[in-house]
Amino acid sequence: MTPHIPENTTAGAPAAETAPHITVEGFDSPIPVVIDLDAPRDGVPLVIETQSGLERAAAAIAAGTGPAGVDAERASGFRYGQRAFLVQIRREGSGTWLIDPEPFGNLSIINDALHGVEWILHAASQDLPCLLELGMWPDKLFDTELAARLAGLPRVGLAAVIEQLLGFGLAKEHSAADWSTRPLPEPWLRYAALDVEVLTELREELIELLQADGKLEYAEQEFAAILAGGVAPPRVDPWRKTSGLHQIRDRRQLAAVREMWLERDSLAQKRDVAPGRLIPDSALVAAAKAMPSTVPQLLGTKGFHGRAAQREAPRWLRCIAAARDLPELPPLHLPTNAPPPPRVWADRDPQAAARLSTARPLLQEKAEELNLPVENLLTPDYLRRIAWRPPADISEETLAAELRTLGARAWQVGLVTPLLLEAFLNPQPLPAKEAKAAAASE
Repeated sequence: MTPHIPENTTAGAPAAETAPHITVEGFDSPIPVVIDLDAPRDGVPLVIETQSGLERAAAAIAAGTGPAGVDAERASGFRYGQRAFLVQIRREGSGTWLIDPEPFGNLSIINDALHGVEWILHAASQDLPCLLELGMWPDKLFDTELAARLAGLPRVGLAAVIEQLLGFGLAKEHSAADWSTRPLPEPWLRYAALDVEVLTELREELIELLQADGKLEYAEQEFAAILAGGVAPPRVDPWRKTSGLHQIRDRRQLAAVREMWLERDSLAQKRDVAPGRLIPDSALVAAAKAMPSTVPQLLGTKGFHGRAAQREAPRWLRCIAAARDLPELPPLHLPTNAPPPPRVWADRDPQAAARLSTARPLLQEKAEELNLPVENLLTPDYLRRIAWRPPADISEETLAAELRTLGARAWQVGLVTPLLLEAFLNPQPLPAKEAKAAAASE
């Protein structure tokens, strides 16, 4: 099967060269007609699920040329954890390969086949953790989502970027599917293959855009930083990310949330199911606020529901009882070195509030000048930290050193340091009304 592309076009060529155009009254330039990319150019590959097939895929991928498009499909919301249930790879000269990781301990043989090869991923931070679990990690990276942000594209989802730059329409209807399903339906496999179909061509278009604006070096530094940063370590007290936990103002109730969260996590891991499919976060919070002492009371608690709410009711009740008897209770808040919310800065430290309010419009103006999102020019958390507690001796050198310590890349340091120096040496506090509106937007 091949994509529905006119005979004088080729899949993956730049949109200006491939997509026909129509002229619309009122517009100075023609608007490209989007061509549906509905089937891989080489047909839908068979899924690799045997050792011999894996070795064949590795040999073919190693024999290919140029960068490799890589993607992974997870079963978020269905299975426990974020492991990959399908890995897609496409490289010039080797075609597209769909690999089921489940039968294998790891995919290190594929990683070896890609040694020294640049990987093209879209929103790499989403897929790299699950790929690392399989023994896969790139030596060099090109992130098409991040590149699109730096290039100033208005929409940066994969389908949107492909449409804007290549003129092809890419359906995304299976993105939230349960990829642990076996066998995987053919339409899903077609979707998965198309996700890596034109990544190489997309990379070329993005490089051309970035080079034209002098921003290719920015992107290269960002990609290198992703690889150097690796995968974030496990979160301390992950139960504190329970949705709605801010409603809890009592330490005993907080302990109940913790006990139920840990029990739910253990049960979910044992059954290999997403924890929220047992009982949702909202049910944990509702039960903790009510602190029932009997099963009927628990099941009668408003907001307590879920597939395992009634069947496992004694389990959840034991957690609440354990929390009720705990001699040591968790603190409501963990210590942090992060600055307070900007909405309270004007009261706590007017000078810090003035630094922040003066720096923000300068950064916004520079971001608009460069045609990139202001959050990519400087991570908002870095700005808040350095505005709240700047170096004792404010100078271009000390500000640059502090930015580097926080994690800013060289290109960001070079662009924003002069702006921060100007703002911090001559802070201009906003009028009270504007300061209140700015704080409320946080």
